[in-house]
Amino acid sequence: MIRRSVGLVPLLLAASAAPVFAQSHAGHGAAVNAAQPAVQLPAGCVRRGAPTADPSRVGTSGAPVCPTGAVPERAPASADPHAGHDMSTMGQTAPAPAMPAGHDMSTMQSGQQPAAAGQADPHAGHDMSTMRQAAPAPAMQAGHDMSTMQSGQQPAAAGQPDPHAGHDMAMMSQTAPAPAMPAGHDMSTMQSGQQPAAAGQRDPHAGHDMSTMGQTAPAPAMPAGHDMSTMGQMPPGHDMSTMAMPPDVPTSADNPGRPPEMPLPPGATSGPAHAADTLFDPAEMAAAREQLRVENGDVRTTAVIIDQLEASFGDGEEGYALDAQGWTGGDINRFWWKSEVEGDFDGEVEEAEIQALYSRAFRPFFDFQTGLRQTYRPEGDRTDLVVGVQGLAPYWFEVDAAAFLSNKGELTARAEAEYDQRITNRWIVQPRAEVVLSAEDIPELRIGSGLTSLQIGARLRYEFRKEFAPYVGLEWTKSFGNTADFLEADGQSSEDTRLVVGIRTWF
Repeated sequence: MIRRSVGLVPLLLAASAAPVFAQSHAGHGAAVNAAQPAVQLPAGCVRRGAPTADPSRVGTSGAPVCPTGAVPERAPASADPHAGHDMSTMGQTAPAPAMPAGHDMSTMQSGQQPAAAGQADPHAGHDMSTMRQAAPAPAMQAGHDMSTMQSGQQPAAAGQPDPHAGHDMAMMSQTAPAPAMPAGHDMSTMQSGQQPAAAGQRDPHAGHDMSTMGQTAPAPAMPAGHDMSTMGQMPPGHDMSTMAMPPDVPTSADNPGRPPEMPLPPGATSGPAHAADTLFDPAEMAAAREQLRVENGDVRTTAVIIDQLEASFGDGEEGYALDAQGWTGGDINRFWWKSEVEGDFDGEVEEAEIQALYSRAFRPFFDFQTGLRQTYRPEGDRTDLVVGVQGLAPYWFEVDAAAFLSNKGELTARAEAEYDQRITNRWIVQPRAEVVLSAEDIPELRIGSGLTSLQIGARLRYEFRKEFAPYVGLEWTKSFGNTADFLEADGQSSEDTRLVVGIRTWF
């Protein structure tokens, strides 16, 4: 009994282990089946998942009836440009079926699939062991042009039939094979990806030179005589490299050298005179404008200038002279006063005058003046009506000209001009000229008609400060016409040269 029981143990163990063994070998049947002959499918049917499978045709008109596991093949719409190419591994991710005999798929990339069972394999007899690997390229086969082959591509191994034998791979990696180039085209600089016109189609660029396509055209040759170092395009023969344009600052000198000023826009002169009055109380705005005018726009100033306070030496005579003036007021309206005194140190005053004038600016650098003058002379006093101008002429000449009509009807005129020529910041030379005219003879005052006298001098001063400058100079005086006759009749010379020493100051 015991022996019989022991003999049954192996049988029980084998029966219990049978499902385990069957489960552990599940899926191995595919390998055995792979070696079996492929089942033939009806015409127009392919395995589901094949590259040419078209599941959308199942049950449609004209589609074949396929057994389970197969679907109709894709209907050919037109000539396939990829005819003869293997597209079986393009973008597939299905599990790879059993490998057909004769293929080496050891390095096949993930997602690629071999041909399904029962379908002709276009790679039959090919060695795919080095497909898309970066291994060193073997020796190049005769008849192949691999000059532009992309990195990672390899030719067929030596000793194996090359499916591309005799093919020109120079244009490999392009979107489509480039057709023959039309005659007359230079495509040396054609950008990557561009293609010439297809064969049989009229080329719009036939006969064109495309060698510089996409390049910036070079600048044309510059005409002779141009200096373009610091300018754009210049007129012929002009050198504008060091030309300095005047500043665009409005001044009263409306000369051609100033740049033109744009006129005011129409909106600037339309509307109310004071736009702020529409938003704020007009009375408060008027008071604010008046305060602004007092503080900034209507500044009143006062000045006293002693232009000459000097002693003169000449012909054994020593004299003195004073020429001073001043003003008080604003920029437009001022009160001016002027005074001149001449005399000898050992004698009485030869002539003294004082003027009280109203001055109004009619130009930024010129004032119109009118008022009264009182003159004291040993021969007789005079009270004159004064009308004149004073200001700064072009080139910085200070000009003072006036006409005098005395209380006895005598008309005389006088004009003065001086110019400050700086040698340094402190040394200044001042040329000065004065001319006196008379409309008639005035024997009482020893004045003849016409040009009465001319006085020309020059003074060299040194400015210790702007407000204080001593000077030394020469002055020449000449009388003309009847005035010279009156002086000679009195025993005086009509011509005189003097050395002057004095001080110029202002405050």
